[in-house]
Amino acid sequence: MSTFGTSFRVTTYGESHCRSVGCIVDGVPPGLPLTEADIQPQLSRRRPGQSALTTPRDEKDQVQIHSGTEFGYTLGTPIAMMVQNQDQRPHDYSEMDLYPRPSHADFTYLQKYGIKASSGGGRSSARETIGRVAAAGIAEKYLSLTHNTTITAFVSSVGPIHLPLSKTPDSPDYHAFLASITREKVDSFLPVRCPDAESNDQMADLIASYRDKKDSIGGTVTCVIRNVPIGLGEPCFDKLEAKLAHAMLSIPATKGFEIGSGFDGTEIPGSVHNDMFVPHPSNPGALATSTNYSGGIQGGISNGQDIYFRVAFKSPATIGVAQQTTKYSGEQGTLEAKGRHDPCVVPRAVPIVEAMAALVIMDALCVQQSREACRSALPPLKQPAGLKTKEVQDGSERIPEIEGKGQGEVFGDE
Repeated sequence: MSTFGTSFRVTTYGESHCRSVGCIVDGVPPGLPLTEADIQPQLSRRRPGQSALTTPRDEKDQVQIHSGTEFGYTLGTPIAMMVQNQDQRPHDYSEMDLYPRPSHADFTYLQKYGIKASSGGGRSSARETIGRVAAAGIAEKYLSLTHNTTITAFVSSVGPIHLPLSKTPDSPDYHAFLASITREKVDSFLPVRCPDAESNDQMADLIASYRDKKDSIGGTVTCVIRNVPIGLGEPCFDKLEAKLAHAMLSIPATKGFEIGSGFDGTEIPGSVHNDMFVPHPSNPGALATSTNYSGGIQGGISNGQDIYFRVAFKSPATIGVAQQTTKYSGEQGTLEAKGRHDPCVVPRAVPIVEAMAALVIMDALCVQQSREACRSALPPLKQPAGLKTKEVQDGSERIPEIEGKGQGEVFGDE
């Protein structure tokens, strides 16, 4: 469907070549300072026409807030935001009347709905993500003001070329890099947004070579979320990493998601992979972990460490290379797609990945704050013997000793 979230709910609308695209955001806390200036920076980062390595479609993507705010503050009511489509060329897609583009959504949309948009990708186009990025501007503003949460993504590979540090996610240098990376630094490595000068140049040359051949290439985007409150995530089916995976794989052209040590973690023994607890270096009385193979999430719940993950994007399906394929009629033919398309989507996917991460964290925070507010209205908990619970006394937190152990600890039935 077109709605994402439980408490902080985002509904997007619009197709790639209709009059406008946008969103309605419900569940926004009242009293949040908010104007178009808070939303526009990320939309400008994801817009087309940024460089010779992206689609030349010229859209300014200027956002307009139509409801839910007054005098620069949110009212707590639904916020509607709209971006006009201006540089439309539906005639570029006349071949879509005859051919389903290979590995594109043309065929499946037609089979599912019995009708499809006649130009562009319709709802399957990355143009739909404008509403997500706009909504995330609200989430990021709230997260920044209340918890100093930061979300930064960057290109970690294009084709076979990788950011060197990303090949060793278990190294201290990589985690120091994740702890220091900023959007400003990432954007200083345009047009690719890979924060390593040599790799960035190599990736740019590779993308340009595929563009010149009317072909395309894929890549990966890595994202790190810092200053995440402890306790976010809803086991069993809405674990925080599950929601992040859901969010990332809903982005067009995504084909893979891994968090923390990811697939490499399957090759590391538990004695090495386990994140040992240590006293928190800057918060006396609290705990942290000495390593972060878990990617900041344990048991589906945030543990206060940095959350980091990687998203795989396939090579864009619409290419100008002649392809022998089959028409809707069943007749074989040659398709040479026209239109304006990215030879590689990952440079423009960076703010989209950040946006979906913001929506997940914001929604999880709203759910958890609702639970805590409801709990605070109850009488203080009287602890029965053996009950595992967190107590709060005199402003300090402590975990009571566990009285007795259950059976089945070997395979998780604790």
